[in-house]
Amino acid sequence: MTSLKIVAASILLAALPAAPALAATTKGSPAPATLPAAPEGQGQIIFWRSGTMVGAAMGCGVNIGTERISALGAGKYFILNLAPGAYEFNAKSEAKDVLNLEVEPGETYHVKCTIRMGLMSGRPNLSPSNVAEFNEKRDGLKYVDSDDIGPKVLADPGIAAPAS
Repeated sequence: MTSLKIVAASILLAALPAAPALAATTKGSPAPATLPAAPEGQGQIIFWRSGTMVGAAMGCGVNIGTERISALGAGKYFILNLAPGAYEFNAKSEAKDVLNLEVEPGETYHVKCTIRMGLMSGRPNLSPSNVAEFNEKRDGLKYVDSDDIGPKVLADPGIAAPAS
């Protein structure tokens, strides 16, 4: 009888709307209607990760070589503007995944990180994506938290810069 009460309480709690106080503490802002373009002469890469349950507790650390760029939690994205050229991006946990990308000026690229099941922990996978796939998930994505932004990552485009 006790397990029936627990199941009933769980169903009731799942049906309740999220509390406003909980929503107010969520870091990062939702994806703005229009994302900023890359600066003149640079290319832009939008790294994103959907909010799936697989590997939700694990971050997807994105690196260029050995330099940490940012970490993508579930349901997060970030924007990276880079000079044209060849780049090797990687993500590591118990395994390492590599994505080579040739960045062209004025072009925007989309890269999706997924977490697959591994032996001891999740295995990150970086794969090319496209604007349609990103836009399909965009309403559920938030910009990476400020503590996950590396020095090369664009500041949160959903939050206006303070007046100087």
